[in-house]
Amino acid sequence: MKLSRPPARQAPETIIALIDVVFFLLVFFMLIGRMDATAPFDVTPPLAQTGTDMPAGGITLSVGESGAMAVDGMSSDAPLDAILPLIAEAPEALVRINAHHAAELRHILPLIARLEAAGAQDVALVVTPAAP
Repeated sequence: MKLSRPPARQAPETIIALIDVVFFLLVFFMLIGRMDATAPFDVTPPLAQTGTDMPAGGITLSVGESGAMAVDGMSSDAPLDAILPLIAEAPEALVRINAHHAAELRHILPLIARLEAAGAQDVALVVTPAAP
């Protein structure tokens, strides 16, 4: 009995090369593309001023790690109620926010919004410069 071998089939086209090309195109477009939304106008972020002395006077509002607040070193139950009339009298007065480094933004951002709504013109966030 004579067994015959089936005819050899032509090797199918491999798609490995195509996958490599698609992968390289994906990486290329990810590198050159912008992932964030761009503003329709030029935006220059503010520069932080470290190492300069804060101007004298004004109001200092301290925010603790847990969100507790104090006005000019005096703790109170309603510090915003104490500070908002002062801002209404002198909106040009500097308001310093001295927040604990671990204080969450949910304590600080509403505070800044309320100060702005009350008419505060200058609000400074006190920072500690990085060690050299």
